[in-house]
Amino acid sequence: MTEKHNQAMDNKNGVDIVDETGAKKVEKLEFRLGVLGATLPMFFFIVWAIVTSYLKVSSEQGLIVGAVLGLLLGLFLSKSSWEDYAQGVFDGMAQPVGVVAIIAWFWAGMLAKILQSGGLVEGLVWLGAVTGVKGSLYTAVTFILAAVFATAVGTGYGTTVAFCTLMYPAGVIMGANPAVLFAAILSGAAFGDNLAPVSDTTIVSAVTQETDVPGVVKSRFKYAISAAIPALILFLVFGGGGASGLSEAQAAQLINQNTDPRGLVLLIPFALVIFLALRGHHLITSLTWGIVTSVILILVTGLGTMQNILWFNVQEGTIQGSIIDGVTGYINMAVLILLIVAAGHLIRLGGTMAALREVLGNWIAGVTRRAELSMWGIVAFLNMFITINTAAEIAAAPFIREIGKDYKIHPYRRANFLDSLSSALGYIFPWSGGVLLGVATISQLAQKYDFINPINPAEVVPFVFHGWFLVLVMLVAAITGWGLRYEGPNGEELTERPED
Repeated sequence: MTEKHNQAMDNKNGVDIVDETGAKKVEKLEFRLGVLGATLPMFFFIVWAIVTSYLKVSSEQGLIVGAVLGLLLGLFLSKSSWEDYAQGVFDGMAQPVGVVAIIAWFWAGMLAKILQSGGLVEGLVWLGAVTGVKGSLYTAVTFILAAVFATAVGTGYGTTVAFCTLMYPAGVIMGANPAVLFAAILSGAAFGDNLAPVSDTTIVSAVTQETDVPGVVKSRFKYAISAAIPALILFLVFGGGGASGLSEAQAAQLINQNTDPRGLVLLIPFALVIFLALRGHHLITSLTWGIVTSVILILVTGLGTMQNILWFNVQEGTIQGSIIDGVTGYINMAVLILLIVAAGHLIRLGGTMAALREVLGNWIAGVTRRAELSMWGIVAFLNMFITINTAAEIAAAPFIREIGKDYKIHPYRRANFLDSLSSALGYIFPWSGGVLLGVATISQLAQKYDFINPINPAEVVPFVFHGWFLVLVMLVAAITGWGLRYEGPNGEELTERPED
């Protein structure tokens, strides 16, 4: 490397470094309003997310616009040259965290859509119906099946839509309490969103904390199951008492139209992905085997055709099928994560992160418990206002990483605070994306079936038992130190904090 490449070029507005490729990399930016000015892009995005959520016009595309406008406004507060500000934005987008998450999403999206198109959810509905369960037992079984499905396909939103479409009408017929049944679906979605190796929130929590997905999943199982068991008990207690007014013959006909036991064969690729991921195989490798196995099983068993999976529709000039749907379904989120990661990078360049660490450091005062309570509070606060849990998680990630590193908290532990709270709260608040998606789905069903009534989002909040218990479990973990592990010199987990 030449002397030129090692040279730091100081100017009054910041520091630029030329890397080994000859490209300039900005290491510091100065803003009007000081460290607060550096937060404007992220702050604007958060306010935008709150306002659009309140107006009920929130969407991934809308959040992208908010992130872009925030970065644009930040330009006018930059005391450093606009060229350096723009380079800082590009440097932020080029960070590995965003790129890794996007690639993982594309693979996970393909697997999820293939499993859905092959009828996995219809198989699970059949499993619930064939047992003849009714009332509160049906609600509890729905929670379990939704959790299994969400863990298999890695999408809580997809689980919400699928189970509201199929399991919800059947449950109303079978005497389940409609509000509690909907909450059971949301709870299952939250469980899978938190635990699935192929979930977007799992992937983001791991890569933003600079660690591996399999290890994260193993470490968080104890928290997930601790919340799931009491939730299951409460669904058994409160899940019954509903009445649809349909005859048993009408109920049986409706259920039979939406079930197919053959779909259960797709639990095989789901189990294969889990097995390979937990054995330490790369996530892309695990997902690839899951995709290949799913396609083979669907074609061999007649659950679908190649046209359902990937089809060149020459007549319409399009490419169709579950594979392309799986990729395109994450394009908006891919763009959003790059923009939010860039906004987070500006916070570091502007010195805000260092200032926040100093302020929190005065309160934390070297006490790990306070550090973890700070992480819990930051994640919970952002999820209160950002309606899409993945977006809230991305926004909180840099703060969690920096606080955790300062106190040598292991990346698995940091990722668990980040993901468990985001997954839970994303299906609790009446204005959150998961709840509103389910409400919209049920509203469409109400137009189709006379025995279904629209759901008020606020009505469901108290009954999302798994979400509430998961929030409480992580709070108890922060207060008591349950599950706390520190990061050793080589990344190993330690029960005692290593010396500085």
